[in-house]
Amino acid sequence: MAESVISLEHVKRSYIMGDTEVKALRDVSFNISQGEFVTIMGPSGSGKSTCMNMIGCLDRPTDGIVKINGKETHRMSEKELAVLRNQTVGFVFQQYFLLPSMTVLENVMLPLRYAGIEHHDRVTLASQALERVGLSDRLHHHPSELSGGQKQRVAIARATVTKPKIILADEPTGALDSETGKSVMKLFWEVNKSGTTVVIVTHDPRVGAASNRCIKIFDGLIQEDFTQQPQEL
Repeated sequence: MAESVISLEHVKRSYIMGDTEVKALRDVSFNISQGEFVTIMGPSGSGKSTCMNMIGCLDRPTDGIVKINGKETHRMSEKELAVLRNQTVGFVFQQYFLLPSMTVLENVMLPLRYAGIEHHDRVTLASQALERVGLSDRLHHHPSELSGGQKQRVAIARATVTKPKIILADEPTGALDSETGKSVMKLFWEVNKSGTTVVIVTHDPRVGAASNRCIKIFDGLIQEDFTQQPQEL
C-alpha cells in the first residue's frame, strides 16, 4: 500500500466572528496516499476550503492532527510550515494569480527562485514545464496576452515546476468554458500519471466525478468518501 502523504485525524477548526463561533470543520478524518487523484466536493460554506487550507499548510487545526508528508503541522513554526509548503505542495487557483508584470516564463521560474535554484537552471526547468503544458510558444508573452485556458496552463506549469508531491487545486475549471475545462482536467491527469498526488477542491459535480476518489463534505463533516470510475468532464 502506498504511503499516506496527507492525513487528517479528527480535525476540528473553529473561527470567532464577532460574538459567534463558526465551526468550519467539526470532526474530519481521511488519508490520501501518494499518487491518488482525489476531489473534495461540497457547496459554499461546507468546509472544503478549510480542508484545502489544512492540506496546503495555510492554516492549523483547532483540534486534531494534520500530517503532510509525515509531518504534524500543528507542531511546526510558521517558518517550518512555509518550507514544508514550498517543498511539498504546488497550488493552482481559479483566479490564476499570475504576476502581470512578468512574462509567462518568469512567472513559472518564480518558485524555483524561492527554492534557491540558479538562474540558468530556472530557465531550463521552467521552459520544460511550459513545454509539457503546450505553451513553449508563449514563453515571452505576458498574462494579459493569454486566454483563460492558457493562463491556467501557466498556473499548472508553475505548480509542477518544483516537482512537488502534492498538487492542490481550488476550483481550477471554475472560470473556464466547458471545452477548456476538459483540456485542463486532462493536464491534471497527466500530472497524476507521473506519480504526483492531485487534490482538487470543487463545488462542481462534474469535476467531482472526474477523479478516482471523491470526498463529499457538508457542514464541516464528511458525508461520503468513495472510489469511482472517473468520468470525462
